[in-house]
Amino acid sequence: MTAQLIDGNALSKQIRAEVAQRAAALTAKGIKPGLAVVLVGDNPASAVYVRNKIKACEDYGLRSVFEKYEASLDESALLARIAALNADPSIHGILVQMPLPAHIDAHKVIEAISPAKDVDGYSVLSAGETLTGLPGFRPCTPYGCMKLIESTGVSLKGKHAVVIGRSNTVGKPMALLLLQANATVTICHSATPDLGVYTRQADIVVAAVGRRNVLTAEMVKPGAIVIDVGMNRNDEGKLCGDVDFAGVQPVVGWITPVPGGVGPMTITMLLVNTLESAERVAAANV
Repeated sequence: MTAQLIDGNALSKQIRAEVAQRAAALTAKGIKPGLAVVLVGDNPASAVYVRNKIKACEDYGLRSVFEKYEASLDESALLARIAALNADPSIHGILVQMPLPAHIDAHKVIEAISPAKDVDGYSVLSAGETLTGLPGFRPCTPYGCMKLIESTGVSLKGKHAVVIGRSNTVGKPMALLLLQANATVTICHSATPDLGVYTRQADIVVAAVGRRNVLTAEMVKPGAIVIDVGMNRNDEGKLCGDVDFAGVQPVVGWITPVPGGVGPMTITMLLVNTLESAERVAAANV
């Protein structure tokens, strides 16, 4: 058996086409969904991520506002700029690209963003909404992973899901979303002894630790769904995930590639969150 690829590029295009239609309908009513992207400093990877987010907005009918600042920007100046964007009715989502320079408190910056515009889903309030199942913004990467799993047509009800990783941005919210879909969820991490004991029981494995080959062929259940969130480089410098793809693919039922799996979906769900924020504004104005 060779796993079926879960094509993040194809699913992303499908969802983005729907975003474009909904954005056009809103624009026709006089509300063009707007995303403000703030970049502080000259991190090359951050610059690439930001460029991709801005292009996605422009390609699918959203308005993007890009603000770039020197790494020496004062924290107070950044907070003042966020306050201005909070007050701007043409902006429906605010994204401050991480990481920030060391002298800026990232938590303070995230909490300064209006909950109504927290389209990254990183704030304490957004985390609480995810925890309790209330309507709100889900963090984009776990949200995208759920869409990838849904695309397989496999019901999560009663399935055992193992999440490898416990970050606030991926691991923890991923576990909560799986739980809300009626999966039985186990969270593993760097202090988990004998990871394979857990992953061999899993119907779904989400690997999100940022370490190559954390999941290998002898650690997976035949027919399982494997979602690889990792972004690493192999010895040849090529992009790879957390999963030993060549070894795992012949064993499992479904698997995401790297690149072309989770990555495209993260930006797609950012567009979805921004669009939904604008739609809420439109509904409130009726």
